Amino acid sequence: MIIKTLNRKSVVLASALVMGSFGLMLSGAQAQQTLYLPNVVELSGPGAVSGTNWRDGITLAVEEINAKGGILGRKIELENLDTQSDAGISRAQMQKVLDKNPYVVLGPVFSGSVLVDMALTAQAEVPEIMGGEAAAITQKGSKYIFRTAFGQQTSIPKLANYFRDGVKAKTVAVVWVNNDFGKGGRDLIIKSLEARGIKIGADISSDPGQVDFSSVVIKAKQSNGDALFAYTNEEESARLLRELKKQGYSKPVIGETVLTSQKVIELAGDAANGAIAHVGLTADAPQPLVKKFDEAFQKEFKTRSDHNGLKGYIGMYTVKAVTEKVGKFDSKAFAAAMKNVSLSAKTTPGLLLDVSYDANGDLDRESYLTKVVNGKQVVSEILPPVNKK
Repeated sequence: MIIKTLNRKSVVLASALVMGSFGLMLSGAQAQQTLYLPNVVELSGPGAVSGTNWRDGITLAVEEINAKGGILGRKIELENLDTQSDAGISRAQMQKVLDKNPYVVLGPVFSGSVLVDMALTAQAEVPEIMGGEAAAITQKGSKYIFRTAFGQQTSIPKLANYFRDGVKAKTVAVVWVNNDFGKGGRDLIIKSLEARGIKIGADISSDPGQVDFSSVVIKAKQSNGDALFAYTNEEESARLLRELKKQGYSKPVIGETVLTSQKVIELAGDAANGAIAHVGLTADAPQPLVKKFDEAFQKEFKTRSDHNGLKGYIGMYTVKAVTEKVGKFDSKAFAAAMKNVSLSAKTTPGLLLDVSYDANGDLDRESYLTKVVNGKQVVSEILPPVNKK
């Protein structure tokens, strides 16, 4: 009886051990089928509009990729962490996710946060696919930093050509936001304009989150410039446009991507009409793949994406395309493969446009000249890649 009882207990125990081992094996298999990708981005504070669009673009891409089996057979497990639009908090959040040994990290969008975070990702040897546009980002020698949009050193010379050839401007007033993003744009536009024989009539800084732009506009009007260059964040750009209209400013108002974005148009109302911008990405682009993205984004989020949503979406598909090119989940191999790579939208439609990267992590592709007409951003011209062969 004792032996029988022991045997019965042994059988039960053995069965439990087998089932437990099977459960652990199953759990391990399920874990292997997921790919952890953290997204450190501005979801509150001044950068919330940009960061939310970036997050939603990534989310849409992840849903599409997972629906088709994931990347190399692994479904993506996305985690979003809020930087609160603060570089210090962004650094802490980035360290938090790096402690989990991720394959790749996504974000942030604000250049100031990227400039702080990138030392951590470089030290950890983890590729960072981010949305910052400050020229300095890819000039610091990191092997692990990659753009999803033009750096200022690529986009702003294109814009300076328009001031010279399109506007025929002799003098330009420059309005910029006093942060890393704004300083980089200000320095480059002044250098680019002066190199083309265009004088700077006024060099006017504004504060992040500034509400009252009356003095800024007065200074711009007093400069008697042939046009105004605006390089500020979404909310500030809208306030600037409203004040320009209020004071009857009639010269061309020209900027980069932000100035004719959907959010600025919504906030500025009819004051946005006539604004012109060079745009690296826009949901209004005429290409079929961009139109398909625009429809999917609106269906999912009940609003249109700005350029940050496109950056996030394309960034996620860049991770997919390069990982499949490498054929394995290897952070160092991914970073190496990104150098001087050319990726085709025909092979990976989620890229939306053909794109090439250089050895520094800067990208090149088509871009657009846009204008706000009757409350809508309209593409007036498609500009070829800078290094088109």
